[in-house]
Amino acid sequence: MDKTKKKLVLVGNGMAGVRTIEHVLKLAPHLYEVTIVGAEPHPNYNRIMLSSVLAGGASLSEIVINDWDWYKENGIRLLTGHRVTNVDAKAKKIVTDKDVTLHYDSLILATGSNPFMLPLPGADKQGVIAFRDIKDCEIMMETSEKYKKAVVIGGGLLGLEAARGLLHLGMDVSVVHINSFLMERQLDQTAALMLQNELEQQGMKFLLRKNSSAILGKKRVTGLAFTDGTEVEADLIVMAVGIRPNVELARSAGIEVNRGIVVNDWMETSEADIYSVGECAEHRGIAYGLVAPLYEQGAVLAKRLAGVETAGYTGSVTSTKLKVSGVDVFSAGQYDEPPGSRALRYQDEIDGVYKKIVLRDDKLVGAVLFGDTGDGAKLFSVMKSGESIKGREKELLLGIAPGQKGADPAERLKQLPDDEIICGCNGVSKSAIADAIMNKGCASLGDIKACTKASASCGGCKPLVEGLLSIYAGDNVVKAKEGICGCTTLDRDEIVAEIKRMKLMNVKEVMNVLEWSNPEGCSKCRPSLNYYLGMLWPEEYKDEKESRITNERYHANIQKDGTFSVVPRIYGGVTSPTELKKIAEVAERFDVPMVKFTGGQRLDLLGVKKEDLPKMWEELGMPSGHAYGKTLRTVKTCVGSTFCRFGTQDSISMGIRLEKEFERLNTPAKVKLAVSGCPRNCAEATIKDFGVVAIDGGWELHVGGNGGVHVRATDLLCVVKTEDEVVEWAGAFLQYYRENAQWNERTSNWVERVGLEAVKNALAEPEERAELYARIRKTLDLTTDPWKQIVEDGSLRKNFEPLAETQTV
Repeated sequence: MDKTKKKLVLVGNGMAGVRTIEHVLKLAPHLYEVTIVGAEPHPNYNRIMLSSVLAGGASLSEIVINDWDWYKENGIRLLTGHRVTNVDAKAKKIVTDKDVTLHYDSLILATGSNPFMLPLPGADKQGVIAFRDIKDCEIMMETSEKYKKAVVIGGGLLGLEAARGLLHLGMDVSVVHINSFLMERQLDQTAALMLQNELEQQGMKFLLRKNSSAILGKKRVTGLAFTDGTEVEADLIVMAVGIRPNVELARSAGIEVNRGIVVNDWMETSEADIYSVGECAEHRGIAYGLVAPLYEQGAVLAKRLAGVETAGYTGSVTSTKLKVSGVDVFSAGQYDEPPGSRALRYQDEIDGVYKKIVLRDDKLVGAVLFGDTGDGAKLFSVMKSGESIKGREKELLLGIAPGQKGADPAERLKQLPDDEIICGCNGVSKSAIADAIMNKGCASLGDIKACTKASASCGGCKPLVEGLLSIYAGDNVVKAKEGICGCTTLDRDEIVAEIKRMKLMNVKEVMNVLEWSNPEGCSKCRPSLNYYLGMLWPEEYKDEKESRITNERYHANIQKDGTFSVVPRIYGGVTSPTELKKIAEVAERFDVPMVKFTGGQRLDLLGVKKEDLPKMWEELGMPSGHAYGKTLRTVKTCVGSTFCRFGTQDSISMGIRLEKEFERLNTPAKVKLAVSGCPRNCAEATIKDFGVVAIDGGWELHVGGNGGVHVRATDLLCVVKTEDEVVEWAGAFLQYYRENAQWNERTSNWVERVGLEAVKNALAEPEERAELYARIRKTLDLTTDPWKQIVEDGSLRKNFEPLAETQTV
């Protein structure tokens, strides 16, 4: 023991406290003899990553921030499994529950927070837990092996992360929430409803506006009762209804506490030489529950302890990212439009994108992003700076400067200030990442993770870190190989090659033979495997319905209120008075609240109950418009030479022929076609996946367009003379796309990735083109209309019958 060193004791082995110690060791490596006391039997680990452990994205060992060796290498004495029971501020000592006494010169209380458990009758039963630590994760994983029904109480950030993890473990998951929409502390209602829709498609169920009254069962939980008299079955109940700062130790020591342990701008408590950071600390009336502010507190405290002059901590503007597979949500600042503010919004329901910025006095004070969160860091930076954004409102909302054709991610990153935090989980700035790349030899994402910890936690900042790698390392970037999801290291091409080589015939077999880390797969790999198998073996493979999203299982688009929309096939957008009359009569008979024309020239019957779907399809007597799946959606047309004085070709008959030719075609992502009767392009064919534009004596064929958020004009593939050639080239292109694109990859992204020349070369030879067309025809000849199939099959119709809700007596 070095008596020349001061004694620094940290109570709490969590993220905020240990991050403070890391800073102290860098600033004053020889000043303190450090002892850390932790209640859990683990080294310091990343609590944020617990949801990733449940979701299969990381193992328990992978979320350890500082392993056992780190403590030894830095001369830190670590006491795990110890709870501090007494702090004697006058004698400057603490005592643990194992009768260990430690003296200190400086003491840091980083006791974190405790999960709030609802005081319900039956809350002490087996199977009722919180979601707070590794032990809770282990209980969930063990429970999933024996039981199937899980209920999560709480529709906030933590609850949704827990629910997604339980889904990944194969459990039937229902989320109970007292409010009318999810994450009301971070999202407005529009974003929350879009989030709910996305999670429902992944298999999550929601019971909103429900107030829990009692937990049912004898020794073990069997269900949850509500105040409205209803019940839901449950083998496991996870309470995720909030946290409370753990202040009992501080209170018993006579330290001033309110909601949390009261601290000043230098994280000093009311007792001399006792400090506090993290979720247990209350600064200027606020106890923060997000990691970025806690790291900011730790940086200030470390400088104070190291004797380095520093400005005090003045509070934090917080941002939130949801870490649920396949869902991108960002929220920051005053999203709820406080008095004196105004909001600007952008919404694209087709591509599932929503953006809102909140302004007050020409300053950005809040933002919500859903579906496209690429501008999150920039908006957060502008918000924290307090700068005027007058005249830049549209730029900030859409991410596009005046006169700019599209948002350039690299330019966004270049414009961020050097002190901008890129990795909120680990408090890593842009300048720290730049320094690691330019001065410390980091040339890959893995190198940066090891050097700075950026992207080592939730992974939400990974695109930003990769962007900075491209900017600062250029051609020296070493790209690490990544699998299609966290369940495998194999990429799309490797998986397809192995399925072909070994003739693997079902999803389970693929995951078993190719040694998936998670034997049940996840919401990313199961649908993709289902598609690849169907594409490779159209005759032998039986489609696995359970691997499809909700919309594709029910052959209709689920809406925010739980109803569905019905879009019948109307070839080329051309209908008749008789057909219109039939649609109107059916809409009236089923009390359809809204009938709307879609952007693809179709009629959408909105607000249909699930149990009414088969009967409505039967009465319509029309095929499915497939407006819900990764299939051919529509072929949009103009009137062409039939009526238009500018028309050079019959675009209507061409469009109808294409739609009848390729309807029911499963594709990696949704596909839209259009046929314009002249170069005036009224059908907008040059922003479609496959667009046909009539010219004198022939047809231009365009590919790879997109009219969504990331608008992309098509590339000219070729010019042909006849309608038969149009059909053959369209079929060959779509089949080549089907066989080579990644699942969920739009043609616009695919054409950009592989290059137009590669597509042209693949389709150039007549023999190869004919073979591709023959393969797509073989697939299409095996398809049937799903609506008709369900109408005629009683066993399939049963899936649409309503479930009776249980009432307590």
